[in-house]
Amino acid sequence: MAYVPVAMTVYAAMKVGGWDLAGLVKDPSGDAFRQLLKSIEDELVQFERSRQILRPDISEAEFERLIHVLESISEKISIASGYAHLLYYADTSSNEASALVMKIEKLASDIGNRTLFFDLWFKKQLDEQNASRLINEMPEVYMEYLRHKRLVARYSLSEPEEKIINTLEVTGTRALVKIYDKMTSAFEFTMKLKRGRKIVEKKFDNREKLVSLVRSPDGKMREAAYKSLLKVYKKNSGVLGEIYQNVAIQWRDEAISIRGYKSPISVRNIANNLDDVTVEALLAACRKNSAIFQDYFKEKAKMLDMKKLRRYDLYAPISTKASDSKKFTYGKAIQSLLDTFGDFDPQFRKLAERVFSERHVDSEIRKAKRGGAFCYTVTPKITPYVLLNFDGLSRDVSTLAHEFGHAIHSMLAADMPIMVAHAPLPLAETASVFAEMLLNEKLAEKMSDRERRILLAEHIDDMYATIIRQAYFTLFEIDAHRTIGENNATIDAVAKMYIDNLKEQFGTSIALTPDFQWEWIYIPHFYHTPFYTYAYSFGNLLVLSLYKQYKLEGKFFVPKYFNILSAGGSRKPEELLMEAGIDISREEFWQQGFDYVQEMIQQLKALAP
Repeated sequence: MAYVPVAMTVYAAMKVGGWDLAGLVKDPSGDAFRQLLKSIEDELVQFERSRQILRPDISEAEFERLIHVLESISEKISIASGYAHLLYYADTSSNEASALVMKIEKLASDIGNRTLFFDLWFKKQLDEQNASRLINEMPEVYMEYLRHKRLVARYSLSEPEEKIINTLEVTGTRALVKIYDKMTSAFEFTMKLKRGRKIVEKKFDNREKLVSLVRSPDGKMREAAYKSLLKVYKKNSGVLGEIYQNVAIQWRDEAISIRGYKSPISVRNIANNLDDVTVEALLAACRKNSAIFQDYFKEKAKMLDMKKLRRYDLYAPISTKASDSKKFTYGKAIQSLLDTFGDFDPQFRKLAERVFSERHVDSEIRKAKRGGAFCYTVTPKITPYVLLNFDGLSRDVSTLAHEFGHAIHSMLAADMPIMVAHAPLPLAETASVFAEMLLNEKLAEKMSDRERRILLAEHIDDMYATIIRQAYFTLFEIDAHRTIGENNATIDAVAKMYIDNLKEQFGTSIALTPDFQWEWIYIPHFYHTPFYTYAYSFGNLLVLSLYKQYKLEGKFFVPKYFNILSAGGSRKPEELLMEAGIDISREEFWQQGFDYVQEMIQQLKALAP
C-alpha cells in the first residue's frame, strides 16, 4: 500500500529560502565558539602526550581510547569547518566568512600535522602481528577501515623516502600539473560562425562558457564551439602532451618500480578499496555493451531529423520548444519528492522531511551564492545540509532528488563513527542516482508521450556520459600508460590511440572527425587523478543494476538496500554487496544495468510518433 503523506499542504506551499546554521554555531565571535576551539586544543595536547605509549604491546583498550580521542577532535573541527564553509557558500562575497574559512582551514591543517604521528605509527612502524591483534579486538565497525590503512601501507616507503618523494613532487609532477592548469586556464578561444555570406567571430576567455555551447540547439553553433575548443588544444598539444607523458611515466615509475603495485590502475583500485578483478569485470561489461548506446545514437538522430549524428551533435537537446519545458513551483517539487520517497518506503520520506523541518536547505537563487548543488554532511550525528539553486526546471527537480538521496544515505549511516561514516567513492552515488530514478519514473507517469520521450532521451544521454564515456576514458588511460611506459609512445601515437578508442566506442553510429583525436588533452582528470573516471561508471551502473533488482523484487529489495546505505564506509564494497546477494566481481551483475538501459531505449522507440 502506498505511503499516505502527512501535512501535504505544508510542503506544497513551501517557498525557496536560506538555511539556518544556528544548530552548528550561533555566533562565531561568541564564547561558545571560542570554547569549542579551546576544547580542540586541549584534546590535541592530550593526544600528543600519547606518543610515549605507542609501543608494539599497547593494550587494545588504550588503542581504542586513542581512536575515540581522534574522533572527538574530528567531530569538533568538522562542526567548525562545516559552519565556516556553509556560511561562505551562502554568501561568497562576505569577507568575514572568507576570513573564517581561512582560519579554520589553517587549524585543520595544524591538527593533521599534529596527529600524523599516530597514523604513521599504525601504518608503518607497528608489526603485522600486533596490528592484527589490535584490529581484531576493535569493535567490528572499525575493522575494515583499519585493515585498509594497513593495506595501503604495504605500498608505502620509509619516512625519509616518503619525505623525499613528497619534496620532489612539489617541483615535479605536481608542478607540471600546475603548469597544465595555468596554461589551459589562460586559453582564449575564437569561435567562427558562418551567417549568410559573413563569418562572425566570437571570442571567449572562459572555456566553460564556450563548452556550454556544445548543448546548443543550433548544430552550426555546436560544431563551431567544438572546433574552436579542439583547435586551441591541438595547437598546444606539444607542451600539454609532453606534460601528460611525464605524468604517466612518473606514475608508472613510482607505482610499479618503487612501490610495487601490480599495474598503474591498481593504485586507484586499492585507494578505492576495490579488487582489480572487480574493476576488470566492470570495464569488460562496458566494452561489451557499447552497442546499446550506439543503437540509442541512431534513434536520437531520428529524433533530431538527422541521417546520422556527428560527434558535434552528441549532446544536442531533443527539444527547444517552450511547451516542452515543464516548470515546477518549489512546493510542488518538494511534494513530488516526498510522495515518491514515501511510496518507496516511509522511512525514506521521514528522513527527507527532517532536512526540511530543521531548515537545512538553501534553495533560492541570489547574488554571490555558490552555484550548482551539493549535500554537505558535517558529522554523522548532524542532519546534512543541502544547497540548491532552484529555478523550477525539470532538471532542478532531478537535482533536488539527487542531493536528498545523498542526505538520506548520510542519515542512514548516522550510527557509524565519523571515521567510517562516508561511503567510499564507488558507492557514493548509490542513493543519489537511485533517488533521481525513483522521482523521474514517478513524474513520467503524469507526462504526455512526447514529454516522456524527451525525458527518456535526456536520461539516456546522462547515462552515456556517466557510464560508457567514463569507462572508455579509463580504457584509454590503461592503453596510454602502458604504451608510454613500455614503448615511450609519441604524442601523435597517443592521439591516434584516443581516436581509435572513440571509433570502438561509437562504431558506425556517429560520424567522427579527426579533430577529436585531441580531445584527451582537454580532460583534466587524466592529469590530476589518473584512473579516477571509472568511479562514475561504477557508481551509476551499480545503481542501474540495483534499480533493476528493485523493479523485480519490489518491497523485498528495500531492507537489502537500507543495509547497503547504512554501512557508510565501514565495509569493503565487494563484501558489503555480497551480503545482499550481489557479486560485483562478475560481469553478469553489471549486465543487469545495461539491460535496464536497453529497456529504456525500447520504451523510447515505442513512444516514437
